[in-house]
Amino acid sequence: MTPTELEAQIAALPKVVLHDHLDGGLRPQTVIELAADVGHDLPADGAEALATWFADSADSGSLPRYLETFDHTIAVMQTADALRRVAREAVVDLATDGVVYAELRWAPEQHLQRGLSLQETVDAVQVGIEEGVSVAAETGRGIQVGQLVTAMRHADRWTEIAELAVANRENGVVGFDIAGAELGFPPSRFPETWRYLADQNFPVTIHAGEADGVDSVAEAVHLGQATRIGHGVRILEDVVFDESTRTATLGPLANWVRDHQITLEVCPSSNVQTGAATSIAEHPINRLKELDFAVALSTDNRLMSRTSMTQEMTLLVQECGWTIDDLADVTLTAAWSAFIHHDERRALVDDVVLPGFQKIEGAQL
Repeated sequence: MTPTELEAQIAALPKVVLHDHLDGGLRPQTVIELAADVGHDLPADGAEALATWFADSADSGSLPRYLETFDHTIAVMQTADALRRVAREAVVDLATDGVVYAELRWAPEQHLQRGLSLQETVDAVQVGIEEGVSVAAETGRGIQVGQLVTAMRHADRWTEIAELAVANRENGVVGFDIAGAELGFPPSRFPETWRYLADQNFPVTIHAGEADGVDSVAEAVHLGQATRIGHGVRILEDVVFDESTRTATLGPLANWVRDHQITLEVCPSSNVQTGAATSIAEHPINRLKELDFAVALSTDNRLMSRTSMTQEMTLLVQECGWTIDDLADVTLTAAWSAFIHHDERRALVDDVVLPGFQKIEGAQL
């Protein structure tokens, strides 16, 4: 199978993405047009040159440096019209890539510079999402999309943002997250936030185990009561491998995460860029999957990583020898881990994901 044929076959698969940042998935041309509207200077001219700048700048091996690229995307997402457009285009782009369910995460507190209130930002994004779903439907592509409202780790607004998320649970918000620089900003900064979310029976995912180690993951699952972990690849620091016997001994935290099937939202290309993995071929996702951790595949930031779900799947097939069964496994794990009710997850699996994979039953990737 040629690379083109392989990518075409993978593009036809149904996909579920749980970890996709709204401010990390803009179209380069959209960044240019929105920047012109608000007078924001960009580091490159033209869509192709700008796309290259984002990818090259993100490819630093450092999470803090990676996060600097967001200064430009956030700067152009400060009006209701801009938020609506970015959300609409994100949904359309994901649907075009074969995504049937997505959760878009973003931090409302970063979009207040031109006078919007927190609630107005949520409303604008929701309108954009609904518009995107309608546009996708017109082209014959069905997609379901929820918002993941995020608080920034270095700021002091965690409980306020958590309350915003809960207040909008009937307005498209499906869960809560904290993001940003992981090291030095653990969940224990604001333990009352997690107590509030638990009391409200509200779903939580937490970035952990990317730029910090097992202690970060431990706080996420025990204090934060997260049922999903953003990235989480450094949980392998709590696993001892004997290469001579091909056996692994899991430590207490690794056992806890695996025993409770806490989903790891793994983003291979992004992890290589930030230094959480050395390469796709040597990415921890392979060992995590072999050890029966609950692994879901995601994109993280499609602009910064110049990626898509089709691209992430293709890389794993080409560089790690993944098969159609492996792709089905991570897709089903993601679907069953979505922050929607059980009957909705069941419908997503039975009516959308499984039939989509069965259409190419016997395919040789």
